[in-house]
Amino acid sequence: MDAAEKILNLSESSLQKAPRDELVQIILVLRLEIDSIHNSYKKKLEVLNNKLAQRDLELAKLTKANINQTVNQPSSKQPEYAKNTGKKLPKKRGKGRKGRKGAGNRSKIELKIDVVNKNPLDCCPKCQSDLTDQPIAETVSRIVEDIMPVPAKTIVSKEVQERKWCASCNEIVSSVSEAALPQSDIGLRALILIAYLWVVSAISLPGIAAFLNNFFHLRLSTAGLSRMMIRLGKIFKPVHDEILSDVKGGAIIFADETGWRVKGILWWLWIFANDRTAYYWPDKQRGSPVVEKILGTIFSGVLVTDAWCAYQKIVCHKQTCMAHIMRKIRKFRDAYPQYYSIMTFYQKLRRILADGERLKLARKKIGEEVFNRRLNLLKFRLEKLLSWKSPNAVLKEVISKVARQSAYILTFIEFPGVPKHNNFGEYIIKKGILKRKVSGGSMSEDGAMAYAVLQSIAQTCHLRRISFFSFLTTSLTHYIRTGSPLLLGMYEKTNLEQQKSAA
Repeated sequence: MDAAEKILNLSESSLQKAPRDELVQIILVLRLEIDSIHNSYKKKLEVLNNKLAQRDLELAKLTKANINQTVNQPSSKQPEYAKNTGKKLPKKRGKGRKGRKGAGNRSKIELKIDVVNKNPLDCCPKCQSDLTDQPIAETVSRIVEDIMPVPAKTIVSKEVQERKWCASCNEIVSSVSEAALPQSDIGLRALILIAYLWVVSAISLPGIAAFLNNFFHLRLSTAGLSRMMIRLGKIFKPVHDEILSDVKGGAIIFADETGWRVKGILWWLWIFANDRTAYYWPDKQRGSPVVEKILGTIFSGVLVTDAWCAYQKIVCHKQTCMAHIMRKIRKFRDAYPQYYSIMTFYQKLRRILADGERLKLARKKIGEEVFNRRLNLLKFRLEKLLSWKSPNAVLKEVISKVARQSAYILTFIEFPGVPKHNNFGEYIIKKGILKRKVSGGSMSEDGAMAYAVLQSIAQTCHLRRISFFSFLTTSLTHYIRTGSPLLLGMYEKTNLEQQKSAA
């Protein structure tokens, strides 16, 4: 039993009879015991506070990680920079509203009739009474558009090629069959249909094999289909290079990247596009060497991207996607509703962007001198906004994220046709995202490259309003004749000349 416990066990009468010196000693002993208990609880409280601070820090990290993970997932079709404007959206019209131009199927009135099918009425469809002797009161007709019946079998042709001696070449030459690629037993029509289903419809190779077997009685293995697409990718390599040249020669490039899989290993599918051309490229890396390899180190136009640092090393004018930045700020605002300053910062930045959009539209009207003066005022407002006095820790991080992109926020005002978002790049990359979700990626590097080549051609044809099926047919026929595919530029030129001659 220690001294403090002995003192606590003393009776009241004993304390009253104790001399003064003994009472002083008792008080000193109790004081030491109280100090010891106080220090012990103080240390425990400090440990608990440290654990609480650590928990808050981990919670903040998880919150930020969740924000960064979900920031690229738009919550609706409305642009992020136009949300929460305080204005009520117009109500959608109900029944009787006028549809958009081009909505619905095309009219069948002008179609050429191939066959007329008469449907006799021999019995009543309700009571099954015999109506063969009844006269026809009237007839009604409708136009039905359908596809050809499913063929009973594939078309099997035997290609006989003549071989003759050419005195000029001093060798034996052979005639050429345009029914299929050299040394191939699958016809061009089937090959092009497979390519269309693979890249445009994003159907997996097993799905394509099942489709061909069920509808055309053409049995092909997935390995055979893969080899066909890889061969096509190698054949169309010159067209792929032409597409890259067209992208680099444009005034604006939209760039983006998304995850891809090659044998289950993480790769990246890159896109570089403008309003007429889309270039896809698979790569193991996601860093700046890929951008330098594709675009070089200098670009004379404007590069529109998200805030990914890999694009920073290229020397050119840049525009950061403000949809990404505004979405990130909104995530921080929703995660920390107690900090009203984040909302204030968000509103002021959005106002600067809106004023910049209005200034861009009024450029011709107000003249270059007034335009440049107002542009400088917007830049000053942005600089002042980023120099926020005494921000809290969360707002400080938000400001630092925006400040890193400050030089690329208002570029869209200075250059015509440059948007303040990368929506077009997101649209182009979605083709690859859809394919990845369906097929899970590629099983070889050659397969990934083949997909990139064919998807580049398909998307470019779509942007230029060219038939992908028609271009592949013409280009592969040219390849069979000459050994090289027909380029897109030459195909467009030939089509234009044919249209002029027809007119």
